[in-house]
This record gives sequence, structure tokens and C-alpha cells, in this order.
Amino acid sequence: MSIQRLQSYWGFTAMPFGRSLAPSMLHRHAGHAEAVARIDWCISQHALGVITGEVGAGKTVAIRAATAALDPSRHVVIYLPNPSVGVRGMLHHVVSALGQVPSFYTATLVPQAADALAAEHAERGRTPVLVFDEAHLLDNPQLEAVRMLTNHGMDSGAPFAALLLGQPTLRQRLRLGVLAALDQRIAVRYTLTGMTPEETSDYVTHHQKIAGRTDTLFSNDAITLIHNASRGYPRSINNLAVNALMAAFAKDSNIVDEKAARIAITETGAD
Repeated sequence: MSIQRLQSYWGFTAMPFGRSLAPSMLHRHAGHAEAVARIDWCISQHALGVITGEVGAGKTVAIRAATAALDPSRHVVIYLPNPSVGVRGMLHHVVSALGQVPSFYTATLVPQAADALAAEHAERGRTPVLVFDEAHLLDNPQLEAVRMLTNHGMDSGAPFAALLLGQPTLRQRLRLGVLAALDQRIAVRYTLTGMTPEETSDYVTHHQKIAGRTDTLFSNDAITLIHNASRGYPRSINNLAVNALMAAFAKDSNIVDEKAARIAITETGAD
């Protein structure tokens, strides 16, 4: 089934429930708004923050929304999506993003990265914002490198903000004694949980409105099933809603009903 046929059948101007929405078009449920507010505060205070949540809870979406609102003449966002690069790869990325040539020697990369971050703030007037995605996969040497960066001149005020995004295991790891020095540096902690049933309903309605449908498209029973199967997590809601639209299309229905939602749940393995 082509996306074009599905879009045409439902009368959408664009496919709803996609991942490419502009930050201004995102549904701002309470958890999302709170996460964005915490991230904003962390950036304004040049602090270290930890945002955790299950897969698909909206951590990266919240970061996108917060950083999209930043003035690029006053901030530079350095996004590190891949923990598998190790300490050297991580620090290389930071130094390169700030326009410098990374040192060949790993031992000198931490001070080089710290100096580059400080220079960006002092000389160019821009606050670097380091975003470590999938941070629950960072190994202890990488987390220690993060601590050493935040330690650099911290007592006189850090020249940058850092955010660790990860699954709930990140919170547990940070409590380990070996990481106590980093844990003590964390100024902001927030856990993104699933949406309430009412928020899920608003979320589905919001996305179909963006796509050009303001009428009732999903029955209440269908939304209840989607909410329960997704546990209120946006990414899962997106997947289930699209599959339910396909199921309703396949049986030539003009509404996404309970039966279409059940088919979607079975097909996505969300039950």
C-alpha cells in the first residue's frame, strides 16, 4: 500500500504521526512541556542535566523542541548520537564541532575539548550545549570524561551546558559509587512517563488536525485500545495509529474503529 493512496483515501494534506514534524507543530502534553522547561533551565544555567524515559517516550523530541528555540548566535548545539565511538570518538566530535583539529593523543583530548568549550563561550559569546543521546550506553570511561569536562573551571561557572538522554537504566548507573562524582554534578533530573488517556486522545486529534482532518476520525474505543497498548508513549501511538489507518482503509471504512485498532495492535505486536 502506497503512502499516497492512504493519504488520498483519508483526505490528508500530509501523513499524520510522522517523525518529521517541525518543533512548532509538536503536541505539547504536560510531560513534554515539563521536559522542555527543565532542558531550557539547564541550558540557561550552564548546568548538567539528565533526562530519562523508556524507548519512544519523547526524549529526543523534547531536546529538538528546546534547542530549536535557541538563538544560534548565542548557542551552539553539539549532538552526540552514538556512544559506541568511545571516549576518543566522543571528544573528537566535540573538538571538531568547535572548529579545532583534535589532538592525536587521547590523554590531551579532555583538556583540549574543555579549552575549546571555554573559548567558544569567552571569545565567540556562544554557549555550547552538549547533547549525549542514548547515554545509558555510555561506558564508565566516557561518563568520567563528561565529569572531567564539567569539572574544568566549574567552580568559576561552567562555560557550557550538557544533557544526558537515556533509558531508565541511566539513573540506576549514575547511583553507582564509581560515578558518584558525576552524579553530584547533576543539577536537573527529569523522567518522561507515558501520557494520560486524555493526553493520548488529544495527541491523536492534534496530529490528524495537522494533516487536514478536523472531524472525528478515530472512535473513542479505538483511542482507548491504542492508549492501553502504547502505554501513552508517543512513538508507539504513532505506529499504532498509522497501522490502524491502514487497517480501516483495507476494509473501506470511513472511521478508525475498535476492530481496526485491534488489527493494528496485533500486527505491531504491541498487545
